[in-house]
Amino acid sequence: MTDSPAPPPPSGGDTVLLDGFHALKHALRFGAEVRTALTTDRARALDLAAELAPDLTAALDALLTEATPEELRGLAPRAHPTEVAALAVRTPRPANLAALHSRPRTAPVVVLEDPRNLGNIGAVIRLAAGFGATGVVTTGTADPWHPNAVRGAAGLHYATAVERLDLDGLPPGPLYALDPEGEDIRALTLPDDALLAFGTERHGLSTELRTRADHLVALPMRPQVSSYNLATSVAMTLFHWGGPR
Repeated sequence: MTDSPAPPPPSGGDTVLLDGFHALKHALRFGAEVRTALTTDRARALDLAAELAPDLTAALDALLTEATPEELRGLAPRAHPTEVAALAVRTPRPANLAALHSRPRTAPVVVLEDPRNLGNIGAVIRLAAGFGATGVVTTGTADPWHPNAVRGAAGLHYATAVERLDLDGLPPGPLYALDPEGEDIRALTLPDDALLAFGTERHGLSTELRTRADHLVALPMRPQVSSYNLATSVAMTLFHWGGPR
């Protein structure tokens, strides 16, 4: 199912919508500048903080403003079940590019070629943050900072470098592209400075990206099974990179 990119709700240019308590929690933990945070039930939100994020209780106490349901939906039209929404400053592009192009790089960069499903993008960013990847680069038209992607990532865009680039602007490093005709990943050691490239959800790698690849890599798969979900493929690849050396 394709989640077509749609215009985000008005959010002030350089700000991004944090939809839900967990997105706000992660953004704060990884240094986001939060400009506005609303909730329809401040006491409930602070109880949630005490239970799930005691390290942030004081910060949330100072930040959260109680709002009516109508005011909250003015910020987040599709309100999260936690009834919390916030606006945070988007990580500046120069800072993300500096992280992606840093040398030596101690963790891979995930490259998603022309992804279309914003939920998939968010899920991959969440995985990259969890594994400590340097960042996630997307090509194509979908904005990886779209509110639907930020929602899918639970605000973890601030824990890794997330940018949209064209293929000519990819960071340096050996390019390992996932392809069914590649070498079994179990026979390989993925270097820390690798670019791990994944093709589109429907068509796989483009000819251009496949040609650019230094290595084609295949995930183990039972015969007659056609493919894995994009986020599953990324998870398997990052787990292989981060496993026992």
